[in-house]
Amino acid sequence: MAQGLWERARLSPKAAEGLHFMQVRGMGFKRLDSINTLLRNKVVFLKTTTGVPPRTMQTTRGTRTSTMGLRTTTIGTTKTGSGLYGVLDKPVPEKGEEPHPAPFCNYTQLELFPSCLISLEQVFEAYYSCRKHKRKTREAMAFEVDLEENLIELWKELNDGTYMVGRSTVFIVQQPVVREIFAASFRDRIVHHLIINALNPVIEKRLVHDVYACREGKGSHLAVERLDHFMRSCSCNYQREGWVLKLDIRSFFMSIDKHLLFDAFSAYIRDSYFEHDRELLLQLCRLVVFNDPTHDCIFRSPAYSWGMLPKDKSLFHARQGCGLPIGNLTSQVLANFYLSPLDYYIKHDLGIRFYGRYVDDFVLVHESRAYLSECVILKRQFLQDRLYLTLHPKKIRLQRISEGVSFLGWSLQVGHINGGNRCIRNWRKVIERENLLIGDHRPTREERLAFRSSMNSYLGILAHHDTYRVRYRILGTLDKRWARFFRPDCNKRKLVITKF
Repeated sequence: MAQGLWERARLSPKAAEGLHFMQVRGMGFKRLDSINTLLRNKVVFLKTTTGVPPRTMQTTRGTRTSTMGLRTTTIGTTKTGSGLYGVLDKPVPEKGEEPHPAPFCNYTQLELFPSCLISLEQVFEAYYSCRKHKRKTREAMAFEVDLEENLIELWKELNDGTYMVGRSTVFIVQQPVVREIFAASFRDRIVHHLIINALNPVIEKRLVHDVYACREGKGSHLAVERLDHFMRSCSCNYQREGWVLKLDIRSFFMSIDKHLLFDAFSAYIRDSYFEHDRELLLQLCRLVVFNDPTHDCIFRSPAYSWGMLPKDKSLFHARQGCGLPIGNLTSQVLANFYLSPLDYYIKHDLGIRFYGRYVDDFVLVHESRAYLSECVILKRQFLQDRLYLTLHPKKIRLQRISEGVSFLGWSLQVGHINGGNRCIRNWRKVIERENLLIGDHRPTREERLAFRSSMNSYLGILAHHDTYRVRYRILGTLDKRWARFFRPDCNKRKLVITKF
């Protein structure tokens, strides 16, 4: 029998742990009887290369016909080069005992369901990625109540083409700035992770090195460190004059043209990704990209919250065929891909060596002020002609390296990096609130844990750079009564429990 589109049932240890019904031991599978029970008593096929005629197969709900007899039992199963044992009325051979001869063929392969372009393992791995740091949320716990059933149902829908995007939840956040967030349902977020797990290695090859955000090992801290390196290199360690140009795109996510994005993305994937599930993944991408999250969405914030949000920052006021929801993993990755032509234009056509981008925040470092001013005009024209985007006129900053630069919440000065004013200001507000709390009453255990978590979050992020004095000074404003419960460590990097 030809290989066709059959999917092999090879599970990683992590996926097998989540399946609960299958254990991987070397090349063997155990508890095959549970597979039929869990997979709604579907037939488990044992495919062979010798064309054995159909044979009656006993399942938990009666007799079926398959290409080879396979009666599921509770006896363990061992897969060897000569066949499967433990499922054909014969026990697994003991150590040192001669193995039973394979009754049907010289090579067998256990497989689940024909014509499955997306494997069950991929769905489980996407689930594990999706639930990371989210397992205690309401949606994640509700989904996990009937985990295997939900994942297998999703797997079937993905393969037979009946999957549809569900309702999104929309709310407003006010820190660090006012934004509109659309959160897809937990089930849809699993699909987002499945798409990215499969296609992200190919997308990574398209992006230049100094593009950050939603890339493994390339977050905001590395972006700040790279800018500090650019400033030192361009100015010969601050010995000569250099300039920094900062730019921002107006309403970036709300202005992304969906048709332009998907046409470019699908063309690139067809040229670079050659797995058998390519067309199915592109179809899922089409569903995600062209889905309108504003339709029948669930509101989690009061209506007056949208009064604080500019209209050009909301998907409810986006142009027809434009806009990706902030909050989806696919939106972050596809946004990086959407701006990749601009990255190549700046690096190769304009010849800017010291260039970096964090989502839609750009930074260019050069020794010539005049050339950077010319780059603003050229970049604005490129964005309008190629990507249908516009630069934010109030967020164009051209300044000397010696004057320092603010980037991603950090202040880069000559020779060191300080914490940003906004982060420090917010930390001071938290300390004022906590001082009022301990002045009013003795904090409960939950309040003490919340205090410690809040303090350690600020200490942890500020400890990435040269902020010892700032941490020392702000911790000095804490009410002394907090010392009965917590104290800072010697490096002022975290709070530890006070021991008497």
